Amino acid sequence: MRRALILANLSLFVVFPIAWTAPLMRAGLLPLFGLSEISVLSGLAALWEDETALAILVAALALAAPMAKTAVLALFHFGRLPARALPLVTLLGKLSMADVFLLAVYVTLAKGLSVGRVETAWGLWLFTAAVLASYAIGIATERLSKAGRLG
Repeated sequence: MRRALILANLSLFVVFPIAWTAPLMRAGLLPLFGLSEISVLSGLAALWEDETALAILVAALALAAPMAKTAVLALFHFGRLPARALPLVTLLGKLSMADVFLLAVYVTLAKGLSVGRVETAWGLWLFTAAVLASYAIGIATERLSKAGRLG
């Protein structure tokens, strides 16, 4: 179980960057015109031009929090951090989940406005799955640590 957790956690160092560049949604003003693909990184670039503070917040939630959580878990798995550092994992996981929630709200609002067309894309599912996997790995790590079978 320990080895599976370590491998699953380390794989997130690859999956998260792929999810950041993958299309989260396709959006367009009118159905007759092509839809533009929006990824986490392209969305951040667009936000940076108009809303720098929001871009920084989204970068912290979508980029920094998941990678920091993955790094903290890896350090714990390899015996470099004590079990008392695990509550940090919970906090970072909540921040990452907040980002998925914000993305879902944006898609819902955009669809509800009926100004254009918004379609979810595979990257939204990949990003959500990566965040949920990270959450599950964190929970499993905490439970095994408390049972004395990890760390």
